[in-house]
Amino acid sequence: MNAPIKLPSGRIDRRTFLALTGAAAMAGGEAKAQKRGGTLRLSAQSNPSSLDPQTGNSGSDHVILYPLYDSLVEWDYTTLQAKPGLAEKWAYPDPSTLVLTIRDGVTFHDGTKLDGAAVRYNLMRAMSHERSNIKSDLGTVAEITASGQTVTLKLKQPDSALPLILSDRAGMMSSPKAMEEHGRDYDRRAVGTGAMKLVSWADNERVVMVKNDSYWKKDRPLQDGMVFQIIPELPTGLRSVTAGQNDLVYYLVPQQKQLIDRARTLGSAVGPSLLCVHAYFNYGRAPLDNVKVRQALNYAVDREEFNKATHGGIAETTSTILPRAHWACATEYSGTFTYDPDRARKLLAEGGHPNGIDILGVGYAEQLQVQQQEVLIEQMRKAGIRLRWERYTGPPTPAAFFAEKKGDILLAPWTGRPDPSLTYQLVFGTGSYFNAGRGEGAPGLTEALLATRASDDLTVRKEAFRKLQKIVTENALHLPLLFRPELTAYSAKVKGYKPNLLGKPKFEDVWLEG
Repeated sequence: MNAPIKLPSGRIDRRTFLALTGAAAMAGGEAKAQKRGGTLRLSAQSNPSSLDPQTGNSGSDHVILYPLYDSLVEWDYTTLQAKPGLAEKWAYPDPSTLVLTIRDGVTFHDGTKLDGAAVRYNLMRAMSHERSNIKSDLGTVAEITASGQTVTLKLKQPDSALPLILSDRAGMMSSPKAMEEHGRDYDRRAVGTGAMKLVSWADNERVVMVKNDSYWKKDRPLQDGMVFQIIPELPTGLRSVTAGQNDLVYYLVPQQKQLIDRARTLGSAVGPSLLCVHAYFNYGRAPLDNVKVRQALNYAVDREEFNKATHGGIAETTSTILPRAHWACATEYSGTFTYDPDRARKLLAEGGHPNGIDILGVGYAEQLQVQQQEVLIEQMRKAGIRLRWERYTGPPTPAAFFAEKKGDILLAPWTGRPDPSLTYQLVFGTGSYFNAGRGEGAPGLTEALLATRASDDLTVRKEAFRKLQKIVTENALHLPLLFRPELTAYSAKVKGYKPNLLGKPKFEDVWLEG
């Protein structure tokens, strides 16, 4: 139903990319012939915001959630096409009905059965629970019924994106028994059906997992356990792998590739990703409720210089939230906002700020993020924008902006979603957690967003996304900067690691040698 996404080349050297991905594929082949096992030790930059998929608020949570939770639908690493997961098949008997057939014989970590009733419980909770941050994901669902291993979703309107939406947080299945027993404490309990079971979570220190001996995929997991060590500074995380304290570090930035190559004892994987470094706007209040001010911020940034200073010049600069090679990207808008400080000053004056404007940003306190913030301070200063930053560490950073409503902008990566309509829904949709103002950012946006999900015809969807992107760009609803390629480093004993287009590492094919 959902067409493949082409691999965006970005600015990564083609020979390097092919060599690295080829090496990963060879490592995957070795896994079939070698002994599997070991406890995989990973350096994770962020403490989880929650281990409950429905209440978490950080895109970096996914990497830690994936081993604990299976989703109803999965996606292909290179195309992001939907494929069976806990739902072994699905069908649309009519445009407004989606029927899921749930895989039989799957149990949660607490021994309870995954059936249609359990799936219905999860989906209803996602749609209605007061603490759910993913209500908008299932906004087109009107009614859910279950019988045995069958779940039927009646829709308010046709929604071709729903299967891939069910590959994300909304489709991650938790034990209803555990959620009822633990209430709010379920944030820290994590009882899914995944390849790994939660052992412990020590805040800002580590998350420990052990293999699920009753896992429904008979040839998985390949590891005996996983330990995520929370190390906020990426250079420190990389050094921990070089020193042998950890086996793998992910979400590295391009400048660190030379350090990896210099180490010689490390392997690495480079791949294109949907990770967009951008600034979210709170356009629900002044001063960013003024489109002239939002446009001024976009023209005040030299994206090419930002790329050189913060990503070694190899990222893909952008004015949109999808990379140019993505099938849904309206490429005519990818270069809309060129660096023009004089135009930015003029727009500020037209917006009622002839003497410039003060903007408060919320950002991460980690070294590499602070560098990005300082580059923006200097660039925006030339356009009369006096930008200052309030900094936090880890999940409290987005919470300060989206929940506590601090600041005018938040500089943070958007980690992408398998179906592009979910990206637009989560970042710009009315009522979405990641829309700080919660309101409709521009007239017609809601209707345009719904139109992207009304057909499964790729040509129709592409045109719908073009119209949606036109609204987002003309109204400058955020400040997109660049797409960061995935860069992961690992020790020589790590086998089978493969990057994916979403840019969020999965470790289902990874094992340790010796």
